[in-house]
Amino acid sequence: MTVKSLISTLTQQEDLNFLLTNRVPRAALTRFMGWFSKIENPWLADASIGFWKLFSDLDLSEAKQTHFKSLHDCFTRELKPGLRPFDSDPAVVTSPSDGIIGAHGTIVDGELYQIKGAPYSLIDLVADPAVVETHRNGRFMTLRLTSSMYHRFHAPYDMTLEHVSLIHGDTWNVNPIALKRVERLFCKNERAVIRTHLATGEPFTIVPVAAILVASIRLHALDRVLNAQTERPLTYSCATSVRKGEELGWFEHGSTIILLAPGDFEFCDNVQDGARIKAGERLWRRRI
Repeated sequence: MTVKSLISTLTQQEDLNFLLTNRVPRAALTRFMGWFSKIENPWLADASIGFWKLFSDLDLSEAKQTHFKSLHDCFTRELKPGLRPFDSDPAVVTSPSDGIIGAHGTIVDGELYQIKGAPYSLIDLVADPAVVETHRNGRFMTLRLTSSMYHRFHAPYDMTLEHVSLIHGDTWNVNPIALKRVERLFCKNERAVIRTHLATGEPFTIVPVAAILVASIRLHALDRVLNAQTERPLTYSCATSVRKGEELGWFEHGSTIILLAPGDFEFCDNVQDGARIKAGERLWRRRI
């Protein structure tokens, strides 16, 4: 048995996985990784990436770069041009990122799910009554990004970013094992609430949820990084128009994006629990 297969076998054991990724000093470990990942040393970067590959299915063949100056540089890598074409159908709202489709469905009177049988309240997630009223009986979807995935996220449609708020919180792992064991996990972690409206007028909200190790979110519209060290103000008004596929920012490690859409949006036929999806592929069909 190879070292990688042994590690994979061990981490698939739920109790051990949860212990190793959650029963640790999460905030301290996250701060350390934030510092460590930005050390610019080619030898250290290569060694760290090699170690990372032991724990994941990291594939850098799509990366625009062939060498990285730091671990952070690899986390936030760009892709070669043309690898994520966005569906041009004007009725289609696309995925903003690569990810694994998790819980999705209808929000019922402000309640949605992190996994089947584990409900949470929309107000606890977004802490904004106006957003709750907008999406009280809308649609939702969670997209989980693993550590090895492409970490940049894009506009799912022609849209205008209106308001961003940062909600400080914890840094629990967001893998399925943790989602089964930690109630209201998304409502506990560091997260941003990005209010937008589509070019066709419908409201659409994007909630990037950070996680353990490097819990930072970079948004180009604000030209800043949002994380646990961000001081007030924690709310920002903006009026930034973007086109479908335009880059909005990036996570500095794996995490989750929760999408909130109008109730009359229909899920496309490729939306299935556990399906892997790439940025630009269709998620919803809106009425035209």
